[in-house]
Amino acid sequence: MSRSGFFFPGLLACFAVSFGITVYAPHSQIGALLPSFKDEEGLITDVYPVAQGGNAASGREVYISQGCQACHSQVVRGSESADIDRGWGSRRTVARDYIFEAPPVLGFSRIGPDLTNVGSETWRNEPETDTLRPDKRDRAWQLKHLYYPKAVVKGSNMPSYAYLFEERKISGHPSSDALVLPAHLAPKAGYEIVPSSDAKALVAYLASLNRSSPLKEAGAIAALAPVKK
Repeated sequence: MSRSGFFFPGLLACFAVSFGITVYAPHSQIGALLPSFKDEEGLITDVYPVAQGGNAASGREVYISQGCQACHSQVVRGSESADIDRGWGSRRTVARDYIFEAPPVLGFSRIGPDLTNVGSETWRNEPETDTLRPDKRDRAWQLKHLYYPKAVVKGSNMPSYAYLFEERKISGHPSSDALVLPAHLAPKAGYEIVPSSDAKALVAYLASLNRSSPLKEAGAIAALAPVKK
């Protein structure tokens, strides 16, 4: 039998092995994962994770379209890393955290902080001595951060997303969505800065990011220092 007679069977075998390693094995391990259920006296009291819907789901598309994953990751590494010490999470992330994401937005780099749990009240990034450190990153904080990051984060190198906002003339009463800005950023008298639907959706998505629910495969939960009020 000539050598060419072994070529195509060998090529087929290489393809089969590659497919098994890169596609079939991960699917068999992860594809069948289900949410974790917390049961108390026969009643399901908590389900994690749950699929995002509404404005948060729309915000995920804005997050991707704006390229946020180029500078922010969404994966917390284990105790061998500094991620938990930084305050980015109370445990490492695992496959079950991402079962409703297609695909998971894991990110490309960490020019900015990891956002896996940015919607959690315990998430932190700045040192405690930072005078701009917020008590809580609520909706108003996130909107101001998008509009002009340096207004709320000292030395931030994040670009401004002011184009996701609109400056408009106040008609009647000011909008409840209008940003409260320092004098050097405030619009001229009689005008206000309001977020677009994309900005609102993006903030709703960020507020939904909280992968801190206990999971057996994730190991122990770290005790994070409380955010000072």
